[in-house]
Amino acid sequence: MSNERSGLSRRSFLKGAGITALGAAAAGALAGCGNGYAVDAAAAPANARVGEAGTPSWLGLAPEVPEADIVETLDVEVLVVGCRTGGLPAIISAAENGARVLGIDRVSKVANPREDIGAIDSALQKASFAEYSQFEIDKMEAVEDIVRYANGFINYDLVKLWANESGPMLDWITGIVERDGRMVMNFEGSIGTTGQGARDKAWATGHSPAKTALSKDDKSFSFGVSLMEYAQEKGAEFRWNTELVKCEQDGSGRVTGVIARDVNDRHYLRINASKGVILSTGGYGNNLEMMEARQPWNQALRIAAPGKGGNPTGDGIKAALWAGGQMDPLGAACTFNRACCKPDQTAGNGTVGEWFWFGEQPFMKVNLNGNRFCNESGPYDYMLHSAYMQPHHTYCDIWDANYAEQVRQMNEVGCCRLYPFDNGAPSNRTIESMASEFEKLIEAGYIQQADTMEELAEKLNIPVENTVKSWQRYNHLAEQGRDEDYNKEAYRLMKLDTPPFYGVRAGAWFLATLDGVMIDTDMHPVREDGTPVEGLYLTGDCSGGFFSVSYPNLFTGLACGRTMTFGRRAGMLAATGQA
Repeated sequence: MSNERSGLSRRSFLKGAGITALGAAAAGALAGCGNGYAVDAAAAPANARVGEAGTPSWLGLAPEVPEADIVETLDVEVLVVGCRTGGLPAIISAAENGARVLGIDRVSKVANPREDIGAIDSALQKASFAEYSQFEIDKMEAVEDIVRYANGFINYDLVKLWANESGPMLDWITGIVERDGRMVMNFEGSIGTTGQGARDKAWATGHSPAKTALSKDDKSFSFGVSLMEYAQEKGAEFRWNTELVKCEQDGSGRVTGVIARDVNDRHYLRINASKGVILSTGGYGNNLEMMEARQPWNQALRIAAPGKGGNPTGDGIKAALWAGGQMDPLGAACTFNRACCKPDQTAGNGTVGEWFWFGEQPFMKVNLNGNRFCNESGPYDYMLHSAYMQPHHTYCDIWDANYAEQVRQMNEVGCCRLYPFDNGAPSNRTIESMASEFEKLIEAGYIQQADTMEELAEKLNIPVENTVKSWQRYNHLAEQGRDEDYNKEAYRLMKLDTPPFYGVRAGAWFLATLDGVMIDTDMHPVREDGTPVEGLYLTGDCSGGFFSVSYPNLFTGLACGRTMTFGRRAGMLAATGQA
């Protein structure tokens, strides 16, 4: 494959990879990132060559598949690769617009999409404005805030597209899941406590589907099943246990289909897609080589929580790059301060720990020297980025017996909220469920419990004197109602003075990578000169241009809402040929 065809000359690669050289230098210091996070060597292209024509080792060259090995051919109009958060809306949209659609996925059955869906001006939101005028959103102000989180390293027009089309998308999805009475869509109305000095603005964008009484006991039914069944009602077909190998292109560079492989018997098949191929294959969070090259800092913060995520390995990203696309300039991820490790462990370096849902509550946090180091309140990864600057990129969460009432006063928004939303919508988890979660983590040796702060520091394996001083100082600041050290809002600054005290070592739970292949507003990947790769559409975490540096988590469900909005658009465009 020529440099022009791959879109990755040495100049363009160095421009697009951003910090790849840093990642390569750091790779030797980073071991594997835990069970289930290393990529099977067999998954890499057999002919990948490190450094050839400026191609990074994680990308290599597109694999050559001999014609004799392709033993099956399918002909469709629209092919969707990846049948989850972005793929299901794309399949439905293409089918509703009259196309003959096939969705393929390497898993054996439909998986549940993400269930926090960010949108602006949905019908559910608008219905709340009479009672909750504070939920109204100025679209341009919202766009500017998202750009600010990204330090400008994104495509304004993509953000505007989400702002304008996410409301209609949410109404569309709501109609689908509520069609038979088995699900209901909830608007999660809350923007936290206002007028009390919060540094960062929250936006009431979240929506989540929930089962009704008709389906609550049906373990085989889910959000994903509801969408899949509707797609089938519209004539779409699915093929499971089928993985992407690469895209195929004609002489003009238009994508005409893909080469895929059966996961079970390993035979190759060609799928021709006359109207277009839509990739919704996710990011690359489980591709260790890509992670070390693109964002080693997040690897250093990461605590692997087995069973708490998918298995994205960057296959769609690589296929789009081989087809001529270009990568976002910076590595980025959605990381939550929602993972913990044991007192003799630190984050990164392959540490396997457990999920710690409570971690996003802004209680006192100290580094491994026992010193407080940042404002604990704000976007999830702001605090994690501060933790990267601390010893071993690990910190300790500390709270006391009054946590239930203090959490109520902290008044978090989004998926970490533990009380019903202001408009009565249920939270993802309840405050009552935390007690049993704590007990499990105490029994497993993660959370430590003690009657004094001295004892807690000893159990956490951090300096006792420093920890006690930090705790005393924190309580003094809380008593005076002003954080002179790190400016945490006064209403979230509460004394920790009631035993038992609790503490745990913590780091980043990794949800998804967010940097991908740059796209235009027609969902086409774009070459370095800005021209689109025709016949190919991207949505979700394999696509780029929307996030960078930090994830705007105070826009609840933004990543999912972006993915579904763009998936719907990609399906329509491919089916109708409008772009």
